[in-house]
Amino acid sequence: MSVSMLTEQLAKAGISTEVFTTTANGKIELPVSPGQTTIVDGVPVRYFKRITKDHTQFSPSLLKQLWKEGPDFDLIHIHAWWNLVSIFACLVALMRKVPVLVSPRGTLSQYSFQNKNIGVKWAIHNLLGKHLLNSCHIHVTSEMENKAMQRLIRPKSTTVLPNFVKLPGKMNFREHSHSPILRLLFFSRIEEKKGLDILFKALTKVSVPFKLTIAGDGDENYIEHLKVIAVDNAIENKINWAGFYNENKFDLLQEHDLFVLPSYDENFGNAVIESLSVGTPVLISEQVGLADYVTGNNLGWVCQTNPDSISNSINDIAADHRHDLERIRKAAPGIIYNDFNEDNLVKKYIIMYEKLITK
Repeated sequence: MSVSMLTEQLAKAGISTEVFTTTANGKIELPVSPGQTTIVDGVPVRYFKRITKDHTQFSPSLLKQLWKEGPDFDLIHIHAWWNLVSIFACLVALMRKVPVLVSPRGTLSQYSFQNKNIGVKWAIHNLLGKHLLNSCHIHVTSEMENKAMQRLIRPKSTTVLPNFVKLPGKMNFREHSHSPILRLLFFSRIEEKKGLDILFKALTKVSVPFKLTIAGDGDENYIEHLKVIAVDNAIENKINWAGFYNENKFDLLQEHDLFVLPSYDENFGNAVIESLSVGTPVLISEQVGLADYVTGNNLGWVCQTNPDSISNSINDIAADHRHDLERIRKAAPGIIYNDFNEDNLVKKYIIMYEKLITK
């Protein structure tokens, strides 16, 4: 979503922008004509066939076309890492002597190296990855991501700019109904790094009546594992597994008292901004990239990634900070709309591009 919004805003601003991507659509292919330019929301996009069906997304035809046309571009912006499209596209662009900007999207952190495919990642990083990245410019979305990245590589330059986040249109910011039950919301993809396991353990120590809604999808086996944890901790009756939300997600966010994201590692956290855009306060871990933004603007609370810290925070908010929940509900939308205004944000991205091209 952030990448598509960026390209759309660049196109609206008159910046010649083209997207190269694959036909990947999970385990199946997108119904598009490979190699042909398709206009998607005002942006020229070319889709290329992949020959691997997993997350590596290897596409020789994309790399071949990039080798051919790469020098025609002033700058090549690569989004994400740890797949064969990103790594080899970076290699091709550098070989063709085109400036490269990489947005790792949270993939260059100690947690990433310690989580999945550990040996493969370290081998790729030491043999090729870090040498490529040290020849690139890097875009990160938070100071936290910047610090994590700097421990691994020494790029030519680094720029910190937030993600584009799709905000709701004009909403009816109705008066929030008061309830004796604290309405908690987890709204994100359901995966290990999001910290639901520690949230479940924390909820056993919450002393006020509560209900937790979990909105999102993920690996079915992991979701079943979490449901077992909920049963083991005797909180299964206090959890509503709401499934995936899309167009009506802002209504869901607005209906709850507190958004909770206790992630072990999160370079930014789009859902944090989405929640605040409709006035719902947040409780996030200190490992979420937006932690400094939340505390700096007094829009919520930050906890550590352990059950005691999370439960203490929830109990404290319920007991002594009900007035802060109401204050944030009124103040947050205006702050978010000012800081994440699309027109202002795209200007900052254009300035970044111009500086890199000049360099």
